[in-house]
Amino acid sequence: MLTIYGNPLSTCTRKVLCLLAEKNAPFEFSLIDFTKGEHKKPAFLARQPFGQVPAIEHDGFELFESRAICRYLDEVLDGPKLIPGDARDRAVVEQWISVESANFTPHAMRIIYQLMLGPMRGQTPDLTIVEMARASLGHTLSIMEARLERSEYLAGPEFTLADLVYLPYIEFLFACEQGDLITGHPLVGAWWSRCSARPSWRRAAGRG
Repeated sequence: MLTIYGNPLSTCTRKVLCLLAEKNAPFEFSLIDFTKGEHKKPAFLARQPFGQVPAIEHDGFELFESRAICRYLDEVLDGPKLIPGDARDRAVVEQWISVESANFTPHAMRIIYQLMLGPMRGQTPDLTIVEMARASLGHTLSIMEARLERSEYLAGPEFTLADLVYLPYIEFLFACEQGDLITGHPLVGAWWSRCSARPSWRRAAGRG
């Protein structure tokens, strides 16, 4: 039995939900209610000591951190593989996952925090931070644009975990009315259209 402890609005929970939808794998979902602070209470901290979602339990095995969870579930569950078996192909997937975690998500989340999460807490956006993050993210997107001149997806001709990990942050960029960052790079925009139309992502994002 697989149980996910998470929140459907969480970017990292959505990564795991998308992977499970790609594999059409059954699971149980245990909602961690942020409004009640459940992610910071002892019961959940015993599963995830940093108080972040998601965490999973699979046949008695516990794991946290969304990228690690996705790698693990891709290996142990039936269904299409999102990480290739060939060493070189797998290295390219890992390369673009590293780009996401180091050069994409930190900039995207600064924008998302200023324009979405902060205002939800009554904070006024700092547009200077937004503009700086936009410039940094634009540089990363230009590199992704160049890569997508060579292949339909970031790691090659097929959708992989290298593509999946970007999707929650791009969804929120559009929700912040910052989608021009994506559509301003034509190949990145087309790649996003392909990825976001997948039934797996539509289910993970609550749109399918």
